[in-house]
Amino acid sequence: MRIAFTTTGKDLESPLDTRFGRAPGFLVYDVDSGVSEFIDNQQSMDAAQGAGIQAAETVVRSGAKAIVTGHCGPKAFRVLSAAGVKVYNTDQPTVAAALEAFKAGTLKPAESADVEGHWV
Repeated sequence: MRIAFTTTGKDLESPLDTRFGRAPGFLVYDVDSGVSEFIDNQQSMDAAQGAGIQAAETVVRSGAKAIVTGHCGPKAFRVLSAAGVKVYNTDQPTVAAALEAFKAGTLKPAESADVEGHWV
């Protein structure tokens, strides 16, 4: 299973970004192989509008079945949910800490967006 994390860096020790749509990138981690890859999200960061939708489409294309982030808005949540990607909200400080929480089962899938649209 592939899990995406919003991040400001390119490895597991990088900070987890609290924003979904305007996070600098996604670290996609394969639970089975332990291999991770960084996907740049600059296009969404620079978007005047629609950042969440663009970022959600990027996550879906990555093959991730889950996204771990601080917050996720309503439009992005709808795109992710429609594609079968579960959203997990957390305040863990790093991608590694969020991954451990996910593996331990302490993160629960969100049932809806947790912020209003156009949240910064």
